[in-house]
Amino acid sequence: MGYLFSFPASQLFINCNFFPAEFSIVVTLKIPQMAPEKSEYIFTLLEGDSDEPLLGLRLSQNKFHFLQKGHGSRKRITFKAVGLDDNRWHTVVLAVTGCYTILTVDCGTPLEVLERPFPDDLDTTGSTFFIASRRRWNGLFSGLMRQLVLLPGSDATSQICPSSEPQLSALSVPPALLHLPIKPSSTDLPLHPYEAEVRVTAGVSPPCGHSEEGHLWFNTLKRGLFLCDGIVWLTMLQVKEKLDYVEDHQDLFTNSETFDIEVFHIPSVGLFMATANRDSNLGSGIYKWTDGRFERYQNISTYDAQAWQYFTVGKKKFLVVANCRSKDAGDQEQSVIYKWSSRKLKFIHYQTLITHSARDWEAFSIRDETFLTVANHRNHNIDSVIYKWNPVAQFFEVNQTIPTTGAYDWEFFTIGPYYFLAVANTFNGRSTVIDSTIYIWLGGMFQPYQSITTFGAIDWEMFQIENRVFLAVANSQMLTEEGKILYSINSTIYELSMTSQTFIKFQEIETNSALDWEYFTVGDDKFLVVANSYDGNSYSLNSVIYRWQGNEGFIPVHRLSTNGCRDWEYFNTTDGSYLIYSSARAALSKVLKLRTI
Repeated sequence: MGYLFSFPASQLFINCNFFPAEFSIVVTLKIPQMAPEKSEYIFTLLEGDSDEPLLGLRLSQNKFHFLQKGHGSRKRITFKAVGLDDNRWHTVVLAVTGCYTILTVDCGTPLEVLERPFPDDLDTTGSTFFIASRRRWNGLFSGLMRQLVLLPGSDATSQICPSSEPQLSALSVPPALLHLPIKPSSTDLPLHPYEAEVRVTAGVSPPCGHSEEGHLWFNTLKRGLFLCDGIVWLTMLQVKEKLDYVEDHQDLFTNSETFDIEVFHIPSVGLFMATANRDSNLGSGIYKWTDGRFERYQNISTYDAQAWQYFTVGKKKFLVVANCRSKDAGDQEQSVIYKWSSRKLKFIHYQTLITHSARDWEAFSIRDETFLTVANHRNHNIDSVIYKWNPVAQFFEVNQTIPTTGAYDWEFFTIGPYYFLAVANTFNGRSTVIDSTIYIWLGGMFQPYQSITTFGAIDWEMFQIENRVFLAVANSQMLTEEGKILYSINSTIYELSMTSQTFIKFQEIETNSALDWEYFTVGDDKFLVVANSYDGNSYSLNSVIYRWQGNEGFIPVHRLSTNGCRDWEYFNTTDGSYLIYSSARAALSKVLKLRTI
């Protein structure tokens, strides 16, 4: 570099000289491994002739430093073990909001530091931005930089994540650099031969293992070209599908009425489904997808099972069941975690947890720590419990209790660097018109964030369309304190308002004792399907698929005949896309195939 690139701050801050109190800095860079004693600057903001930064970003070996001046002193916030100096491209978002400084690398798990708020009176008058230096030749940035963006008043993480190429996520790349080829490092290059074997089939997936690595497969049914990476077929080119119609595919006879379905995939083993069945004498079933159908695989003793949740901890694979009743009358109810045995190729008992008329389990991870939360329903006002995985004891332990009111469902979701849990509260002993609560993770625990009035809420479904975040609630019934009961009521879709930072009403949809929402996509189209269960007279009702229509919201496009519909699940196989619904009135679930054009 033969010169130092700089420009006055006044070119950036035209109408106001104060640096924003909340902001994001997005940088995409590539830098070789650094010596332990070496530091290099991504940028600095220097006041007058001073060499001391008002603000700056600095790199050292395996560390990322945020430099700032404020409140009469200078300070440095250091993020360790970030691994940026490895001669590979990385996209880094540094977000400063309130008391938090948050670093996100390649759309990964955010790292948070709690500090005093960034000063709102940092005056940039007479200051100069230096890109890739601190005015001096010492500390000059020696790598490559593809974008460097300052975004006031916003956390930019949600604007670029998730991304198919998180190392190269683009917020504002200069046009001259946008179309330049980014050559991956030699360790990133696929080791495929220059000639590849091509297989053509009408939908049936050929094997994809180590010996097939680099092979191409053209699927005439899906009209797509796929590449085997040695494990799975990766999509190279594919015509976007559009949903045409829905048809019956399989009648699945279950042990008894089914309250919940959990579809999951075990790598190198296959696609499975667990049914939460009512009858305690018959237990619940696990099914495996075989030759285009679900076939019974394993039976597990359960007691009025309400829900299953599949999750992993490292390489361990688990299923947890929410048992609503005890094994014997008068005994304490227990829900059970089962662990997949790769030797026996089935789920075996792992841990028992005391629950109280459990209705749902939700598993999630926060910064590489795994949690389980149960929706306890008994007596209407009983705490629900969040458990945390103890990596030393290799068991789940109580981490936090949360007061709930007839809890029926938990929904975990993330927005940018923030973690949320929403509970569906159903009944307080007098009325179903009560508040359900959204909690936010702050200070190592979940704290109330927003309460929303719901009507016998049974389910929350979070989904995202582009940069818009939605929450749909399934309202089952309106029971007033006067004893009046209504089943044909509205269920509501809420949208996160970036202005108020709360969820506000977006659309109301008339439903009949709605018990579940399921969001799914086909091609570029987005859909919601609702489980309508009862209208006050009959359980034989149409459940409805709604399609996203932009400003019009969701519009009905398909009506599906169901009987006491309790749960919907969407899943994909190499043969196509499917929906399955369970019935709380009959020992029959149905698999439906989505026909596309």
